[in-house]
Amino acid sequence: METLHFYKMHGLGNDFVIFDQRSEKRAFSKEDILNICDRNKGIGCDQLIIINRNSENEELIEFYNSSGEEVYACGNGSRCIANLLMKEKKINEIEIKTKERKLFCKRVDENIISIDMGEPKFDWKEIPLKENPITDSIKYEIDGLTLNQPYFVNIGNPHVIFFVEDITLYGIDKFGPLIENDELFPEKVNVSIAEIDSESSISINVWERGAGKTLACGTAACAVTATAVKYKNFNNQVEIKLPGGKLDISYKSESNIIMSGKTELSFEGHFEL
Repeated sequence: METLHFYKMHGLGNDFVIFDQRSEKRAFSKEDILNICDRNKGIGCDQLIIINRNSENEELIEFYNSSGEEVYACGNGSRCIANLLMKEKKINEIEIKTKERKLFCKRVDENIISIDMGEPKFDWKEIPLKENPITDSIKYEIDGLTLNQPYFVNIGNPHVIFFVEDITLYGIDKFGPLIENDELFPEKVNVSIAEIDSESSISINVWERGAGKTLACGTAACAVTATAVKYKNFNNQVEIKLPGGKLDISYKSESNIIMSGKTELSFEGHFEL
């Protein structure tokens, strides 16, 4: 058995277990990740995050869903890491490096972190999708309710968004796994059901691929905002309401998308593997 130090952090209830492996790298097997993320047997979290060093001796952040698969983007997790590292280094701005992109972060307030998530991708090959879809033909029906007219966007990982009149009618825990595993999505997909509250506010429920129903998802908030600006003539400042709280998103068409919100350190401790 080996004892490892960890941090438990969250952004609006979207929670993470973080291992700092900069001094001594340890390989985590899929079984290790499953055990750590298990809320009954392990520490419990939506994602496991590892802080490593790359070949240039720079910090490199790795993300793993609770199902054990690696993913290349996590907005709330990146904000948590940024807060942790900025406090360690006593700075208020930092660049987070992931395997997919570099993310510039800065401190807005003590625990409010802003992150530049880069430019959204809308081409079907970049989502990626299995084929160029005919959106009018895509429908998902459960218990007499139908989700249709999907929008697709990649914010470091794939997202599909459905706008409805009343999100309380559509169970994300039912529609989520059905859509996540559709063969249209070769890398699976994050699912958001969205309701427009006003010209500057949207409520969403999110199903994360490999993690399931979540209280918050930063990349989903960005994906919904980018879609609303591009296709529904929203202004560039949007408040996204999630079950765990609110995120402020700024996006001008064909530019980078900026997300701001709270992060918190829940506790730290040691775990035996």
